[in-house]
Amino acid sequence: MVICYSLTHLQRELSLISDNYKTGFVPTMGALHQGHISLVKRAHELSDKVIVSIFVNPTQFNNPLDLERYPRTVEEDCKRLEEAGADIVFVPTVGDIYPQKDERMFDLGGLDSVGEGPRRPGHFNGVAQVVTRLFDIVKPRYAYFGEKDFQQLSIIRYFTKELNYPVEIISCPTIREEDGLAMSSRNMLLTTEQRAVAPLIYKTLKMARERSQAQILSPDELCNWVTGEINSNSMLKTEYVEIVNSLTLRLVKNWNDHEQIQMCVAVFAGSVRLIDNIKLK
Repeated sequence: MVICYSLTHLQRELSLISDNYKTGFVPTMGALHQGHISLVKRAHELSDKVIVSIFVNPTQFNNPLDLERYPRTVEEDCKRLEEAGADIVFVPTVGDIYPQKDERMFDLGGLDSVGEGPRRPGHFNGVAQVVTRLFDIVKPRYAYFGEKDFQQLSIIRYFTKELNYPVEIISCPTIREEDGLAMSSRNMLLTTEQRAVAPLIYKTLKMARERSQAQILSPDELCNWVTGEINSNSMLKTEYVEIVNSLTLRLVKNWNDHEQIQMCVAVFAGSVRLIDNIKLK
């Protein structure tokens, strides 16, 4: 495995890859867990060479404190990636990714009007900035993203298609701990007490899925029920619960108006923000 700490080094390594090879790309912000490793393993199934980036992208953080606190474990990450069989790891500097201030504003098709969008202004535009920049550098055939970040995945699919990038976006299932908590780099910021109660989030989502199938409650009523269940634990505070069309991300008001439906949530455990989602239909 080759580790490239500069853009120049990466470009030299990429030039050695045969044009006939299909490159798979896994962009990450580091602090890797089994969810990330599952993306690398999936990439091996379709790709001849697997490239992983580790870059904590400043333009997608609307909270400077969140950026500062984001875990950084590059040395450990590289060891895990070597064990997983990654071929190249790209660990760029901010100057490599943004040699000049990136002032591009992206059309996200309104997919950012719900969920994370209103709560994290500019976040998805920052995601679009870094992903397109990495696509321009790596020029992958496939790129792999986890379904835990359901809204982000939808938005990346959208602008990749709109901007005519020759990249196939491959979605990979959410990887969970044994107790159901979705794996996330932010989990390592949880206290022991917060970690113990965090599985209530997914437990509640699964109960919501069962209730949605009965259609006794309206979508709004089900959202209110989920909020109450999660907030019943004093260590958890729900920021939002939304039920959306899985394709358009428009809010669902009537079960029968949509064929594919997803429930998405964001929950605070202290100052640690956790997101999750589940397919209802």
